[in-house]
Amino acid sequence: MHLILYQRDDCKLCDEAVALLASVRAPEFESVWIDGDAELESRYGVRVPVLRDDASGRELDWPFDAATLRAFLDM
Repeated sequence: MHLILYQRDDCKLCDEAVALLASVRAPEFESVWIDGDAELESRYGVRVPVLRDDASGRELDWPFDAATLRAFLDM
């Protein structure tokens, strides 16, 4: 599992997602900021934060809670 968290600078919801990932002891993840990248902004602009399992292509859009996040990580 290779996790990527797509987020924006100065994004309160993104900060909440990072805190939630920490609270459930999620595996290490890569943070990718979409600001200034036209392709990523087009794909994720209104959806951030988005957690992606790059190995499978699955994505989990915000809002998600601890139970939903755990289920996503256990798949």
